[in-house]
Amino acid sequence: MATHGQAQSGQGRIVSEIEETAIALILGLMTIITFINVVLRYGFNTGIIWGLEAVTFLFAWLVLFGMSYAVKVTAHLGVDAVINLFNEGPRKVLAVIAGLICVIYAGLLMKGAWDYWAPFAGLDATSGRWFPTGFENSRDQAWYEVIDIPVPEWLRFIEPIMNEGEAYEKLPRFIPYFMLPFGAALLLLRFVQATMNVITGRQTSLIVSHEAEDAVEDVKHMNAEG
Repeated sequence: MATHGQAQSGQGRIVSEIEETAIALILGLMTIITFINVVLRYGFNTGIIWGLEAVTFLFAWLVLFGMSYAVKVTAHLGVDAVINLFNEGPRKVLAVIAGLICVIYAGLLMKGAWDYWAPFAGLDATSGRWFPTGFENSRDQAWYEVIDIPVPEWLRFIEPIMNEGEAYEKLPRFIPYFMLPFGAALLLLRFVQATMNVITGRQTSLIVSHEAEDAVEDVKHMNAEG
């Protein structure tokens, strides 16, 4: 039912490793920054001033990046009590309809994410209320900065490109905000792939369904042995 048991090509395994490594790195950075801040606060009455903001951005990255990965591995939870009342044919039709709805939703999310991020990168937002019909001039907001996170010295090369030669005091917003269109684009891609997998019969659902129960059955013997 899910893609867990499906064989992956060499390229697919590499992509999965990259995604899983990125998620692990984000989690690790969140943990390290939070731990150091707690030690500094309670042990030395100080702290990393930009720590909270950095962890907030990292958490947003984790959500935006993880939601597409969960679609890929069929890890999103769902209720299938009604769907399972139907035979295999109607279930597949319902799964395809659900997939198409998700693709449309992800497309709308992608448009909104781009339109929000583009001005911060000095780019044009799309025209059209629901679907992009082109590009329209938007106010350049590339000079906007975050509140606390300092700009690393190795990023100074972007100042002549993005900020008309003016120096950034803090990290420009378009860098952390880039995860918005990137995560939305990945989500759209994964929903398209998942819908195609349902159509071709490689999977029968977009959700984890009753596989949680299957997973419990798989590890039940461990408790018995204990």
